[in-house]
Amino acid sequence: MNECILNPIGVIHTPFKETSGIPIQPPGATGTGGRIEVFEEFADGLKDLEGFSHIILLFLFHESKGFKLQVSPFLENDIHGVFAVRAPKRPNPLGLSIIRLLKVEGNVLTIDNPDMLDGTPLLDIKPYIPDFDAYPDAVAGWQEKHKGKVRKQKSDARFG
Repeated sequence: MNECILNPIGVIHTPFKETSGIPIQPPGATGTGGRIEVFEEFADGLKDLEGFSHIILLFLFHESKGFKLQVSPFLENDIHGVFAVRAPKRPNPLGLSIIRLLKVEGNVLTIDNPDMLDGTPLLDIKPYIPDFDAYPDAVAGWQEKHKGKVRKQKSDARFG
């Protein structure tokens, strides 16, 4: 297996100080503010980002320890393969969230609906582009029966 080294480009700041109680996806964090501090050496890469309403964040689940290949996700108690869920305990603890971008000032991004722990290492930012990223006819597998529940669900201790 090849080694892969990723270095953070910044830090995500949110009001969530503990893994328990965090919204499990961005729609459950609507109205919750946060900010991203992009390290100075990467600030030039933010040029023209302010024109986008949403951005895709790739980050490290830095408090996640270990993993199982089959898990019980937050919305139910059935067992699913880790690659069929968005649980933080993964072979490579990488997270992905699409969040609302409110403002870009220098190397600081003001955001809405962050669903990650305060101090989360940011690995990359990509613009959300509806023509590329939205698939209205997409099917969500086992998750179909849980439509609309994500806004109310908070994390618990199972992945802390």
